[in-house]
Amino acid sequence: MIKREVEYFFAALRFFTRLPVPRWVGHSSEQLNHAARYFPLVGVIVGVIGAAVTLAALRLWPAPLAVLAGMAATLLATGAFHEDGLADSIDGFGGGWTKEQVLLIMKDSRIGSYGAIGIGLVLLAKFEALSLLAVSPVPQGFPSVTPTFLAMLIAGHSVSRFASTTLIHALDYARDDDSSKSKPLATRMGKGELALAAVFGLAPCLLLPAANAAVALALTAVVTVLAARYFVKRIGGYTGDCLGATQQLAELAFYLGILCACTW
Repeated sequence: MIKREVEYFFAALRFFTRLPVPRWVGHSSEQLNHAARYFPLVGVIVGVIGAAVTLAALRLWPAPLAVLAGMAATLLATGAFHEDGLADSIDGFGGGWTKEQVLLIMKDSRIGSYGAIGIGLVLLAKFEALSLLAVSPVPQGFPSVTPTFLAMLIAGHSVSRFASTTLIHALDYARDDDSSKSKPLATRMGKGELALAAVFGLAPCLLLPAANAAVALALTAVVTVLAARYFVKRIGGYTGDCLGATQQLAELAFYLGILCACTW
């Protein structure tokens, strides 16, 4: 049983990142069907990479440039997998009127003006929020890059991936064909699998001040629910691109929630 769970974890790591996994893991549809439970744990790993690079970059550059280096490291680790989903989602929902049109546009590998603008704004907003948190002198804020700030980076990645995982549990898969690369994840998650994902996703929040974490989680939950409602209204469920978009928006919401708590 333990070996099987390890295989599920490595399947998630291979699917959601570009990080290497052992050759003995193999490939199977069963692995991918159960990999989503480890989506938030993969987020912890990606967050640790971003935090480590940010900390190392601080020895050379000011905090904003260190934050930018950390963001770049997470993009390299994931191959911009979720950012691509965000861009495709914005293109699809921005350019399509019917469900069929939205899904067809999402399937196009080319990025449109809606997607380019959207992904640029989200990345810029994350950079600004993290830069402010890294050097902000506001009450109860972070006067400099501290272990708490680095923990926030890790939590932002894990919580946002848990937010995406809740869509797999709650919504139907919107595509009727087998062409999507995320089709193996379309199986509904059980409550036990969702609970395990919640443990991995929310555990890093224990390293944050309780009030800050509460506000950040509340804002993340609101954004996730609104995104889910919008997806259901427009296409009747979710796609892999919707999961990526939710992760990106939830991550931004988490950082903005922390910033709001610090400001208050």
